[in-house]
Amino acid sequence: MGKFLEIITPLHKKTSRDYIGRMSDRKIESMKVAKQYGREYWDGERRFGYGGYTYDGRWEVVARRLIEQYRLSATAQILDVGCGKGYLLYEFKKLLPLSTLVGLDTSEYAMKTSKEEIKGNIILHRAQDPYPYKDASFDLVISITTLHNLMINELKPALREIERVGKNKYIAVESYRNEEELFNVQCWALTCQSFFNKEEWEWLFKEFGYTGDYEFIYFE
Repeated sequence: MGKFLEIITPLHKKTSRDYIGRMSDRKIESMKVAKQYGREYWDGERRFGYGGYTYDGRWEVVARRLIEQYRLSATAQILDVGCGKGYLLYEFKKLLPLSTLVGLDTSEYAMKTSKEEIKGNIILHRAQDPYPYKDASFDLVISITTLHNLMINELKPALREIERVGKNKYIAVESYRNEEELFNVQCWALTCQSFFNKEEWEWLFKEFGYTGDYEFIYFE
C-alpha cells in the first residue's frame, strides 16, 4: 500500500459545517435528492448538497500539490475518477497545457455545466465499471471524495480499475477516528454509502489490491 498524504485536508477544513442543522433539516428527503446528482445537488439549496458549486480557483493549490508530489511532466496523462464539474482538471489544463486529461463522472448535469475549456474531457462513466483504457495508461489516477459513495461490493472493482490503469494513484475518502467524527459524518453526508474508519479503509485497500496513496477526510 502507498503513503498517507494530506493534499486536500487544508481545503476541507476551510468550510464550516452545521452538523445538527443538516441532520434535522429533512435529511432523508435531502439524501434522496442528492443521490440523483442533478441540479439540486450541485446548484440547489445547501440542504441538498453543495448549495451552488461554481468555479472559484480553490482547486489550483491541489493541482500544484499533485504535480509536485508525483513529479508530473508537461505531457502527463491524468485520469480523475468522479471529477464532478471538472474544476481540478481545468487547473491541470492551465498548469500543464500539453497534458492529456480525462474525467469520469456519473452526473450528466455536472458535465453539462462544467467549464467550456474542459467539457470535452469529461465522460459519463461509473467508477465501478471497467475503464476503456489499457493497463498503466495514465501517469496519475486520482479520485477525490467519490469512492465512499459506493457500496462495498462496488468498491472492489473501482479500486481494481484505478490500480490497473494508473502508474501512480491517489484517492481521498471520508472516514472517522472516533465516535464524535462518526456522528458528524453521519449527520453531514448525503451520498455516502461506506462509513468506514481509517483502519477499515486500510484493510480494504490491502484486501482489494490497491497499492496507491490515500487521504482521509475527517469531520472534526
